[in-house]
Amino acid sequence: MSEPTVADATDRIYESLRADNVDLDQHIATLKAALARAGAKEAMFDPARLVQNNRSGRKLMQAYFRQRGVTVKFSSE
Repeated sequence: MSEPTVADATDRIYESLRADNVDLDQHIATLKAALARAGAKEAMFDPARLVQNNRSGRKLMQAYFRQRGVTVKFSSE
């Protein structure tokens, strides 16, 4: 079975956020590994797809992911 790509891992995180953060830490670890394989240093998220798309929600997400070793950036609209 192939390893998940960054896009696959990001999609799983969106799904987890919609499902009240079920298995979020596992999906963050998958994303971190996918980023390492891709040679990327940060994950890009679309704010429109977030459950809590306000400044405090985005900052909370960045802090939570940063504690787990993933830098989060948000695409501009």
